[in-house]
Amino acid sequence: MLFFSFSHSQIKPRFEMTKFLLNFFLLNTCCLLIASQSNLTLDAFFNYTTISSLSLASTGDFLLVEARSPQWDLNTYEDCLWLCTMQKCNIITNRYFPGMKYKWSPDGNTFVFLMKSNSTSNTDLNFSYLPKLNSDFEPKLYFYSIKTEKITSISIDSELPTALTWAKNDSSIYYSTVNVSSLTSTIHELDLTEKQITKKDIVQVPFLIPELVYSSTTSQLIFLSASLTMEYFNNSQIYSYDLQKPSSIKQLTNDSSSKTNLQLRYDRTDIFFLCGTISLAGLTQPRLYSLSLITGERKRWFEDLQGAIQDYAQSPEDHSVYSLCQSGLEIQIYSQNLGESISKYSFGAAGSYLSISISTLGQIAFVFTDSHIPQEAYFIQDIEHLNSAIPLTHFNAHFENIRLPRSDSYKWKNPDDNQTIEGNLYYPPGVNDPKNLPLLVLIHGGPTGADVRNFVGHWYYWAPLAAAQGWLVLQPNYRGSTGYGDEFVNQIRYEILTKPSKDILSGIDQLVADQYVDPNRISVGGYSYGGILTNWLITQTTRFKAALSGAGSVEHVSFWGMQDTPAYLQALLGGFPWEQPALYQNQSAIYHFDRIRTPTHIVAGTADVRVPFSQSLMLERSLRQLGIPVQLLLLPNEQHVIANNPWHGKIKVREELEWLKRFG
Repeated sequence: MLFFSFSHSQIKPRFEMTKFLLNFFLLNTCCLLIASQSNLTLDAFFNYTTISSLSLASTGDFLLVEARSPQWDLNTYEDCLWLCTMQKCNIITNRYFPGMKYKWSPDGNTFVFLMKSNSTSNTDLNFSYLPKLNSDFEPKLYFYSIKTEKITSISIDSELPTALTWAKNDSSIYYSTVNVSSLTSTIHELDLTEKQITKKDIVQVPFLIPELVYSSTTSQLIFLSASLTMEYFNNSQIYSYDLQKPSSIKQLTNDSSSKTNLQLRYDRTDIFFLCGTISLAGLTQPRLYSLSLITGERKRWFEDLQGAIQDYAQSPEDHSVYSLCQSGLEIQIYSQNLGESISKYSFGAAGSYLSISISTLGQIAFVFTDSHIPQEAYFIQDIEHLNSAIPLTHFNAHFENIRLPRSDSYKWKNPDDNQTIEGNLYYPPGVNDPKNLPLLVLIHGGPTGADVRNFVGHWYYWAPLAAAQGWLVLQPNYRGSTGYGDEFVNQIRYEILTKPSKDILSGIDQLVADQYVDPNRISVGGYSYGGILTNWLITQTTRFKAALSGAGSVEHVSFWGMQDTPAYLQALLGGFPWEQPALYQNQSAIYHFDRIRTPTHIVAGTADVRVPFSQSLMLERSLRQLGIPVQLLLLPNEQHVIANNPWHGKIKVREELEWLKRFG
């Protein structure tokens, strides 16, 4: 090795020249990269793979990733299960059945899953007031061995499986099935230790079992109940079944709440779960609780956080719990150690973490996205090295060659009560200082949803595509949105349209005052609750040049009577229609339709029971009677979430963009 020595006088000129040449090179490289990038088109936007979930093996050596992508030639979506290592990802199946989630064995050497049948017929069990139950599955449990790299299968009942869990030492599997005709569920056991695999029925219950776990410490099956009738979605309870005491079913919770994501604590004596409430007493964002299987003691975790907890995972190595909490426009990672009352930490860059999984050795996998970064799965050895995470998937790598819009936080105050409101503001590509741009206000649903920093090629999250078409796009997190505390969420009650509409209109006023926006080119749109607010907003002002109404109600008595979750509307309006008749009428757009002057495009699914498409028919008929330009797009066999045919979502957005070009 050679060593060189220079005096300071020798170093400086050479350093400055080197720095100049380096900066010149980087500038030209960036310019060339930008010049080589293509524009975001409709086709490119929808060629997107969404990561639905991920799970690390206990050893941390392997990662399972569930991903969904459109199959344009088959008019459907493809659900794939991938097995990833640090080196590569291999597809296990492109016929993964997402109705029952895959599960790793305790030793991390095997995982079990279901596959869709080869049938191309639509076998969804569509009952007017039942959740969508897809029966298009093969009646087999599939096992993949890490050691042999082979798949084996075991035949099971033709009844629909809904949840499964491994027993101790991979000796057996417990799984639940639902019989829709009898409205009952049965938990079965498959003994895998015998040469001849045996099956036996364990217990039958009068409800749906969406989640099931096994505690080897207490020898209990822990399961979650869900009503087969969506009208009672709040009636979700946790039960235990003692395998040492046959027929001993114990109800562990008794409250009016919606619960999800059951996980056993590392010592298997506590159960974790997410819980949110929608009731006449008020609304709460998803919270994380633990429940002792021994004492029944209930503890809330991350109590100091004001946002909604989206996901969580445990680290058996240090007994910490990591949560993904939405605060404002971001979903970040927080941790809380068992030994400390409320200690929390936030890690990572701006953006949104969507799923998280932790191995027994502390390795972490997660899904990350930002407004200009598509979803991918990442891996780190420990939380301290979050910023050096390695992407394991490259499903959406083709977007690297496309100019994607960026977004920033935009805040304003509602002058009525001085409440600060935040929105996600998308700029057209290449625009850093917006001036006099056309504005599209794109309103999220829920209302207890929120817009965050993410990039998803989806008919619901199409703000980046509109920005790529030259629009400044505002996604307002109005009163009722999560991520700003429970009080903020509950401020929408009894004023379900009037208060959020003022939040939105004051944001438009501020953008105009800041000279970001051309006041003569403002349009508005949204889906679900965003559609409801759109229908109301066009009755309150004539400033909008075009409106996009997706699956939005216009009259709330009929809406209450025909939808599948009437308890939600009751909670927001304080009771039944006969108890609050004035509120039901005053907060319904149809009684103000004579004020509408805005050309309106309407979208609805013909199988939607969340917001029945009859509401869209009323809007379309009314606007025609009033002589307002209107167009109705009905999507055949689509429910509230447009998920049957990827072409339907693409056509929806295409037609909405055309409407904006025509009138906006």
